[in-house]
Amino acid sequence: MSDSFRALRLNKTDDGQSHEIIEMGEDALMDGDVTVAVSHSTLNYKDGLALTGAFPVVRAWPMIPGIDFAGTVESSDNAQFQPGDNVILNGWGIGETHFGGYAQKARVKGDWLVKRPENISAARAMAIGTAGYTAMLCVMAIEPDTPTDAGEVLVTGAAGGVGSVAIALLSKLGYQVVASTGRPDEAEYLTKLGAARIIERDELSGEARPLDTEKWAAVVDAVGSHTLATAISQTRYGGTVAACGLAQGPDLPASVMPFILRGVTLRGIDSVMAPQALRQEAWARLAKDLDLDMLDAMTSTATLSDLPELGGKILAGQTRGRVVIDVNA
Repeated sequence: MSDSFRALRLNKTDDGQSHEIIEMGEDALMDGDVTVAVSHSTLNYKDGLALTGAFPVVRAWPMIPGIDFAGTVESSDNAQFQPGDNVILNGWGIGETHFGGYAQKARVKGDWLVKRPENISAARAMAIGTAGYTAMLCVMAIEPDTPTDAGEVLVTGAAGGVGSVAIALLSKLGYQVVASTGRPDEAEYLTKLGAARIIERDELSGEARPLDTEKWAAVVDAVGSHTLATAISQTRYGGTVAACGLAQGPDLPASVMPFILRGVTLRGIDSVMAPQALRQEAWARLAKDLDLDMLDAMTSTATLSDLPELGGKILAGQTRGRVVIDVNA
């Protein structure tokens, strides 16, 4: 790859923001001790917020968005990485305060990188992406207190990126998964991923009772707001709720009663600043526990030019599963 490379750049304007596909040189990259030839990125909910400007995700301008990428090290001043190493980056503020993955090259801190497992290609790593890696963190959060025979595990936002991977992981691990979705036409897709049954999101999205009937052994929630509050109120005694998203909203109109009367645990899942050891464990688990053929079935591919349209679609709930961005296409 030459020193000149393509990137999607967001610019601040008087009316909000604009986007353009540009040619860049390496001298325009931001500081870091590892330069990576990026092959793939992906589309996450936070990327949709950045691409549309619907929420102030971007905090430095101009910005190359994209909160994750996979690629190969081109040069390194970091002792942990050598040219030719295959790497993944999730989070750490890329695409927000530091140039991100929607470009053919990136310069970042080596401490932000994880070596890509050998059995996962770059494209599949980004089919997993931050959404799938977050799903793995959620599964790891509920596992200690949730044996596979404990009862039904609820996954909200089931047809989205986090939800799709969470269903595939949980079902392979032997859990009985209930998928909550606002898209009943995706029932066949969710069943193929491993959902034992499907419920309408309207069953959860209204005002929550302080304490509802016990239903769920555990919950993986990517929705927040009333949905999360209802899921908490319906979680069984001693159950764990892993919360990682806010598609419905950032509020939590809930009661303390599930926590003090049923011993429910609410675990917040942060994928952006997660420590290196936890990241490595999550990617090792993904390499072992995720059915890669199932991953392929939930994945589509797009290009840098497709991203502005896709940003609006993911916020509107009009994407399914995982969207990989081939930055060289």
